[in-house]
Amino acid sequence: MNNGCGKGGVGERSRREFLRSSAAVAVGASLAGGLSIARCAHAAGDDVLKVGVIGCGGRGTGAAVNAMNVGKDVKLTAMADVFADRLEASLQRLKKVKGNQVAVDDDHCFVGFDAYQKVIQSGVDVVILTAVPHFRPKHLKACVDAGKHVFCEKPVAVDAPGVRSVLASTEEAKKKNLSIVSGLCSRYDYGIRETVKRVHDGAIGHIVAIQGTRNGGFIWYRERKPEWTEMEYQLRNWHYFTWLSGDINAEMFVHQLDLAAWAMREEPPLRTWGLGGRQVRTDPKFGQIFDHHAEVYEYADGIRLYAYNRQQGGCYNESSVLILGTKGRCNIIKNQIEGETNWRYEGPKVNMFDVEHQELFAAIRSGKPINNGLHMARSTMVAILGRMVDYTGQVITWERALGSKQDLSPERYSFDADPPTKPGPDGRYPVAMPGITKFV
Repeated sequence: MNNGCGKGGVGERSRREFLRSSAAVAVGASLAGGLSIARCAHAAGDDVLKVGVIGCGGRGTGAAVNAMNVGKDVKLTAMADVFADRLEASLQRLKKVKGNQVAVDDDHCFVGFDAYQKVIQSGVDVVILTAVPHFRPKHLKACVDAGKHVFCEKPVAVDAPGVRSVLASTEEAKKKNLSIVSGLCSRYDYGIRETVKRVHDGAIGHIVAIQGTRNGGFIWYRERKPEWTEMEYQLRNWHYFTWLSGDINAEMFVHQLDLAAWAMREEPPLRTWGLGGRQVRTDPKFGQIFDHHAEVYEYADGIRLYAYNRQQGGCYNESSVLILGTKGRCNIIKNQIEGETNWRYEGPKVNMFDVEHQELFAAIRSGKPINNGLHMARSTMVAILGRMVDYTGQVITWERALGSKQDLSPERYSFDADPPTKPGPDGRYPVAMPGITKFV
């Protein structure tokens, strides 16, 4: 079978042979369980909902567990990944965690760049999209075209054409009464929901400014192997390449930017400017992304969002979203309001990763769709806009950014194909230079 893999992939061996011969992977601690939802009638009249996962890394494995935590009548029946070893590792872990809810046989393990299509065509009801962010618009469109409900991890795109594609797909999903739940999980945390509701109800008065911060240390890296092509190396280290991850503004900081966007009732900024660079993580093995970003997003009525994002070791770390108002201030993540109103959330604590799936499956069974398309696309675009202004050093308006024609896709998808960015003779990848790099 042609599985789309070239040098460094499965090669001439079949996917089934490869999977059967793969070594078992050690399993870590069991992922957290969750709450069950009240049993509702499945709109299609079938008790069991079949789930397929596209992208079998840590997030895909975790999301599959969250889906199965909903109840025994949710079963994983198909899996896809561009790498067979990653699929096999995920499958073995899932079997140990969720037992017979994992009903994935060899014929429903799909490997290669076209594997996502085979999951969609395998008879599943729900598709979990957790592949590398670059592929999200293509995968989402294919799911909606095929009439599948979707859990769509963040970010949903890495460039403006991708965002526009996602917006179109989510509108089509509405016409088909399909549910799309976003991986912007904070919107499914009960404490954060109640906190934002109180901000919207005027507990801190009129919003004056928002500060969003996500400062952390270094993350994983996979050493290059001699048999890997350049395409495989970049896919294995996707976080470090803009065309695959969108840079840390899109891949990581989108959570904080999404909370700010929620507080602003999804109103996009008028224009944005900022700065960023590659100060500490300068080794060429770390690709081309920046290690720090800072932006000012300007909104109507003089409101400003001050956004700070850093991945540097040995530094002060913080993850927060603070809102300043005319009557007080709010720490969204801590569920706290101070000022004329003093309040702290004391309600039930939940696993927001489980709640995402509880509400998705409840919507499917009740026939009352959830569609997170607008906010997941806009929050992703806010993050991409921040990257644009930091890479170019220019002020860029929302309309101009959303209309950008820069498409970060390669000419073709294969392990022997050239990725959009390649190292120079010195082994270094091209890195954006503010004031020199142009907006496209």
